[in-house]
Parts: sequence; structure tokens; C-alpha cells
Amino acid sequence: MVVGVKVGLIAIGAALAIGLSAIATGLAQSRIGAAMAGAIAERPELVGSAIILVAIPETMVILGFVVAFLITALKSTVK
Repeated sequence: MVVGVKVGLIAIGAALAIGLSAIATGLAQSRIGAAMAGAIAERPELVGSAIILVAIPETMVILGFVVAFLITALKSTVK
């Protein structure tokens, strides 16, 4: 029973790592996207910067996935 609880807590930790990073990325991209849409309307030469600024928050989800993978690797060490 104790091993099952430990594995469950590991799974919850991995889910939080992915879920919270995805929520943070969504919030960041919504604000960046809205601001860059207005900036591009005024100055079309900012398209390249807009693409880069919208893509940067995606690294948070990738890092969240890596952390979740590392957390789930702990399952093999649970006794």
C-alpha cells in the first residue's frame, strides 16, 4: 500500500510539472500575442520579432516535460 501511495505522488508531481507549465505558457502567449498583434498593425516589420517572442514561452512546456520525465524515472527507485 505504501508503495502505491509513493507511485501516486510521483504521478501527481509529474502531472503538476506539465500542467502548470502549460498553463503558464498559455497565459504568456495570450498576452504576448495580443500585444504583438497591435504592434504588427502599426509596424509590419516587427513580424520576425513577434514570431520569436511567441515561440519563447514554449520552452517552458518543454522544460516541464523534461522535469516530468525525470520525476517519473523515480518510479524505478521506489521500494
